[in-house]
Amino acid sequence: MVHMPIAYIDDVARQIDERGGKVKALWQEPDSLVFVARGREYRSEFHINPSSEVMYMVKGDLALHYRDEHGKEHVAHMAEGGALYLPPEVPHSPRFSPDAIQLVVERKRKPGEIDRFQWFCPKCDNFLHEETFVVDDYDRDPVSRAYRNFFDSEEFRTCKKCATVMPRS
Repeated sequence: MVHMPIAYIDDVARQIDERGGKVKALWQEPDSLVFVARGREYRSEFHINPSSEVMYMVKGDLALHYRDEHGKEHVAHMAEGGALYLPPEVPHSPRFSPDAIQLVVERKRKPGEIDRFQWFCPKCDNFLHEETFVVDDYDRDPVSRAYRNFFDSEEFRTCKKCATVMPRS
């Protein structure tokens, strides 16, 4: 018998709220990863994923900050109900309100693949810090782990070019 689990996004979002989290993986199969994400009060890092992603805004609007091949920051705006394809290795920062819901489909990481999380100075855009993780289980919420490491260190948050200290989130 073929197993085809069904997930109801509103129920999943309610479960995320009840446990106080931000992410709930629906499926983590050898070739695919599907998860629901709630918005974060403050998101400033750029995630570099080794695989492509498809983002669908179930509820709310998205401001997807991303960096082009020259490192210049841009913003793509997407309204509720919109879907977006993001190629692999594009530094991106999906920013949406805490009551918004996003469905993300991507490839599960291959053994040894690394996800990177980068921060830049809010004043001069100089590179500040990078956190790296092998993401073998998305329910462990690698974004929150990267944030803790970054924001717990004033050294990481201090720009070596202009001395601006990024405020704690």
